[in-house]
Amino acid sequence: MTTPLIAVLGSINMDLVTTTDHRPAPGETVLGRGFTMVPGGKGANQAVAASRAGGQVMFLGAIGTDVFAPRLRAVLTGAGVDTTGLRTIEGPSGIASIVVDAGGENSIIVVGGANAELRGLRAGDLAAVAAADILLCQLEVPIPTIEEAVRHARDNGTTVILNPSPAQRLPAELWSRVDVAVVNRGEAEDLGGTLDRVPHLVVTLGADGARHRGPDGTQTSVAGPAVDVVDTTGAGDTFAGALAVRWSRGPAEALRFACAAGALATTVLGASAAIPSRADIEAALSAGPGEPPS
Repeated sequence: MTTPLIAVLGSINMDLVTTTDHRPAPGETVLGRGFTMVPGGKGANQAVAASRAGGQVMFLGAIGTDVFAPRLRAVLTGAGVDTTGLRTIEGPSGIASIVVDAGGENSIIVVGGANAELRGLRAGDLAAVAAADILLCQLEVPIPTIEEAVRHARDNGTTVILNPSPAQRLPAELWSRVDVAVVNRGEAEDLGGTLDRVPHLVVTLGADGARHRGPDGTQTSVAGPAVDVVDTTGAGDTFAGALAVRWSRGPAEALRFACAAGALATTVLGASAAIPSRADIEAALSAGPGEPPS
């Protein structure tokens, strides 16, 4: 199988993860059970996931000049991601404050930091987008920067996969250049008919797997392996990265591979720590849907 070249444009954060029996209601104070710092951010998670799943990945993003920056860069290089396009911007790196309850569900507050200052693409960034088989984007960096990358991708024959999260209103021109949209149930409801204009729509369904709608309206549903859920943080990002790696082999195979990757990502606390390797994903696929991987 040819190794796909994937350019990921997106955020990189330090995730500050607190575990507790239940997430606090407004005005409520609860006792936590644990705390850890884990590199994350939707862009970085997807880049690491794509690399571990077997892709050749370049990351386009930004870190700050704070104490988190060296560790954030290291998590990318450690996963084999090319960081030539990772720029340093004076000030804080992005952070995400995450609360995970006993059921593995989470609440997240993101502060953009350097991600919010990623304005405009450099010549090297544009060259990476043009050379890539796939451009994978999310919405935690400025929208004009995403628009520029997507426009350049379309002009150079690069497939555009957009994970429009956090869900927000986007220019019609941007949507017209997207080949594949990857959303969860809630995002699909929020975006509604906007997604009809995208040729390929992939909706993640948590424990129920995922479904795909093609350009002709054909629907395909895929189940994922049964796992013991510890933390759902980063599972959707792992799904998106793995999907990009196998997209050239067709939606059905890409969904099976991505569902297995996403399920495995819920079995460990912390987004980047949970992202599985290609060998782990293939072992889960061998176990079959609905069966725990050995």
